Amino acid sequence: MANGALEQTKTIDEPRLEPEGSTTPARPPTTSEKTIGVYDRFKFELVRWFLWAWARTFSLRGLYLLGQFFGSIEYMLDFHRRGRYRKELRRMFGDRNSPKRERKIIRKYFQRTRCDKLFYLVFDRLPREKILKRIRFHGQEHLDGGLAHNNGVYVMISHNGSHHVAGLLMALMGYKCAGVRDRNEGPLRRFVQELYSKTFPEIAAIRVLYADSFPRDIYRCFQENRVVASALDVNRVRGLKLKTCPVEIFGERREFLTGTLQVALRSGATICQGFVVSRKNFYFRLIVNPPLHQPDPQARRGESAAQLSELMQRYADGIAAHLRKYPDHLSRI
Repeated sequence: MANGALEQTKTIDEPRLEPEGSTTPARPPTTSEKTIGVYDRFKFELVRWFLWAWARTFSLRGLYLLGQFFGSIEYMLDFHRRGRYRKELRRMFGDRNSPKRERKIIRKYFQRTRCDKLFYLVFDRLPREKILKRIRFHGQEHLDGGLAHNNGVYVMISHNGSHHVAGLLMALMGYKCAGVRDRNEGPLRRFVQELYSKTFPEIAAIRVLYADSFPRDIYRCFQENRVVASALDVNRVRGLKLKTCPVEIFGERREFLTGTLQVALRSGATICQGFVVSRKNFYFRLIVNPPLHQPDPQARRGESAAQLSELMQRYADGIAAHLRKYPDHLSRI
């Protein structure tokens, strides 16, 4: 139950933005999209069987307590990861946290991430009604208001918290969703997504778009009035062709990706910022903040450098405010 297999989930990332009208084909699938091996399937099923047997015996609360226990053990033993998290906290907040509060935040981070992974592995075995009862949606009116314009909604998420469950939860709530992600997914992520698609037709209907593909599919998703999500806050830029914009966050200058944001502006989509907050006993808060951009239907679609810079900085400010409130949800370490 230590890191290993359960750690192999990746994040939603950003597409390469080509000039409109380009006919550049998408790159062929990489080896990571090949069939999951028999050994990996057996290993994942064994872990899932154990977790589900535990949940059936001791309830979901018992599974949550199991995750809390293993998270505490990891906190005590994994001093390298603990040290990285402490360094990241101090980089963000300086010396404002006392040593006692710092230790509490780090321990909560270990417990939260372990519990989130346990929930992720048994999600498809839970009754739909039980899942929906565990969702608290804050700002749903902003999402519904944007969809009422029939040009789709772009939700700018970040690599913090359990963002990988956002699309799953929203799809079960009846939203047509699409996510932009890295093509190089680990076998666990692909295995679990395969199971989800077999269990829930709504999840099977989620459009999965790849970061290295031509953005015409993203345009099409906005035309279909979908909710499109991607994370722009990268630690490193993966290619020279990826468009970025400088932002200031926690007193540092960073380069964040802009590709999907540019497509959203050109499509006339409403643009919001969203977060997922993990709570006790596998409850989740889906948070959609008021729109960062509400298009004028009479105005010409497109983006300017000044507009991109303003939106990206507001996005970075939103991330900083969220992490000040939920420091244990910092995930990029």
